[in-house]
Amino acid sequence: MECCQVTTTWPDQAAASQAAATLVAERLVACAQVQGPIQSTYIWMGAIEQAQEWYCHLKTTTEWLPALKARIQELHSHEVPEVVALPITGGNEEYLEWIRTSVGSAARRP
Repeated sequence: MECCQVTTTWPDQAAASQAAATLVAERLVACAQVQGPIQSTYIWMGAIEQAQEWYCHLKTTTEWLPALKARIQELHSHEVPEVVALPITGGNEEYLEWIRTSVGSAARRP
């Protein structure tokens, strides 16, 4: 089972922290780290926008990525939330195994 890191942004620290706690409690991610604030500049509906946001870095498996993406969309206030997944191609094997065993449960496996 491959591991990946997912990034998403939230409009404020409270929303990011609540999402992090929810996603860990639901075992969609093994770890959620909230970082910020950050200043984002982006194009939305043809206009350049700026906003202060909070990053949420999530560790999960590719098996659980579809469920995680769907849950972020349910929890998020934005119409099109950022959900970017990058494969973890190496690292501390014990840590990667911890991600694999921490995410999901036998009862929830897709």
